Amino acid sequence: MFVKIPVSILKEGKRFVVYSPALDLSTSGKTYIEAKKRFAEIVDIFFEEIGKKGNTEVVLEELGWKKVQAQWQPPVVISQGSELFRVPA
Repeated sequence: MFVKIPVSILKEGKRFVVYSPALDLSTSGKTYIEAKKRFAEIVDIFFEEIGKKGNTEVVLEELGWKKVQAQWQPPVVISQGSELFRVPA
């Protein structure tokens, strides 16, 4: 099964960070390619582990996923950008 999962990739210092709110997972790497590869690995591990425990449906529902015609769909990102907020100094 293939599912498009929303992913954000950030640069923090010299590292690249990959985060997905749809799975609440993140990882990092020294390069963009390494970070994406490591993220693919943790997604595989995530689904493998929840499958082994038999609680895939419960976990995905808690993360906001919906089952549509026997296919799981992640929450849809409707906006992503930078917002200006006042932060007390």
